[in-house]
Amino acid sequence: MELIRGISGIRGIVGDTLTESTVTRHLQAFSELQGEGDILLARDSRSHGESFIDAGCTALIKCGRNAVNYGIIPTPTAQFLVEKNKMAGGVVITASHNPTQWNGLKFIDSDGCFINAEKNNRLFEIADSISPSHKNSGSIKKIENGYQPHIEHTLNLSIIDVKAIKNRSFSVVVDAVNGAASLALPEMVEALGCKVQRLFCEPNGDFPRGPEPLAVNLKNLGEAVQLHNADVGFATDPDGDRLAVVDENGLPLSEEYTLAICADGFYNTTNSSKPLVTNLSSTLALDRVAEKYGCSVIRSAVGEINVVNKMKEVNAELGGEGNGGVILPESHYGRDSLVAAAMFLNRMTQDTQKVSEIFKSMPQYVMVKDKIGLGSVDPQSILDKMEQKYSDVKSDKTDGLKLSWDNSWVHIRKSNTEPIIRIYAEAPTQSEVKELVAKVKSILK
Repeated sequence: MELIRGISGIRGIVGDTLTESTVTRHLQAFSELQGEGDILLARDSRSHGESFIDAGCTALIKCGRNAVNYGIIPTPTAQFLVEKNKMAGGVVITASHNPTQWNGLKFIDSDGCFINAEKNNRLFEIADSISPSHKNSGSIKKIENGYQPHIEHTLNLSIIDVKAIKNRSFSVVVDAVNGAASLALPEMVEALGCKVQRLFCEPNGDFPRGPEPLAVNLKNLGEAVQLHNADVGFATDPDGDRLAVVDENGLPLSEEYTLAICADGFYNTTNSSKPLVTNLSSTLALDRVAEKYGCSVIRSAVGEINVVNKMKEVNAELGGEGNGGVILPESHYGRDSLVAAAMFLNRMTQDTQKVSEIFKSMPQYVMVKDKIGLGSVDPQSILDKMEQKYSDVKSDKTDGLKLSWDNSWVHIRKSNTEPIIRIYAEAPTQSEVKELVAKVKSILK
């Protein structure tokens, strides 16, 4: 398997496609691309991340750069800090939701956003041709508990009614999968006056469940919510940019509904008329929520930077992705589990409904997220085959191929982070969406 490189940075198997040499070359290339200033380095909790961050710091000082090592912090915290501290950029050593044997690099531009596709490609070209640097004129500064400014800023967001949340004294279970948000997320929730029970909040890189905060991986969280008679459970992924929710009965909401419920609370609070921006693979529930408040939904290609670029283009005040990623420009332009948790708690204060009742009040859709191995198959040939089969259906080729009907859709695209073809589909019922996916897969065989 080759090193995966794309709009989400790089990812590979540690010791195979991803080594300290790989990290060094890409850090040197990143340094060459960025303007003057310090570069932030951070990582998630994977054990091999420590040696990689050390290699990254060494690479930067040999390029004459000052490296600021924040250690284990959430990816959104790194994005926030780069912008807040006016740094030249940042690199987070993480493979996000990939299994433990994976790691990677996410590259943050000086504005706190991930670098775009064009800059990524230029970085990869430089990394493939760069010679070792031996300037040795930079320095390394290490920061402890660097997530604190991020918590403080989140507590002071204009849309968060801290007093109202504190008055409700919610009981919350936090499952951080022993990842990068293990300290920051529960501390922020406690700062909002909630009683917090910690589950898998040791940032040791030992993932006790599937690293993605999907419903199938949240059994322990559901049991903990019931055991502690909690109002809600929050779960995140290893680098802390996505948030999933479990209701008071211990039942997981689809991660698609994190943004939908946060959006409902946001528009109810702000009376904003600005559009909501999301990607092509996110739920139709977002369209229905936006319609409720007289707003529209604008969709981009999949990938955080694509959503962010579209948000900037249309001056959106809220956006995100249906994988549990909430983007609030007032905080910073990045998916953020801390912001999502604060917004979700804020929505819980707007009435006396329990989380299960809030969820039931949302437009109801069922989504299936499937995939097939890429192998030696040309992804474009798959898309062409599907387009020919459904030539009479509304289609969007912004990112792969999305086919849309009045109340259902299917989106087929090559993954940005894995050697697979993703097949996402949504319809009002389980039977309808399963039938839709089965039809698509039968055509692809």
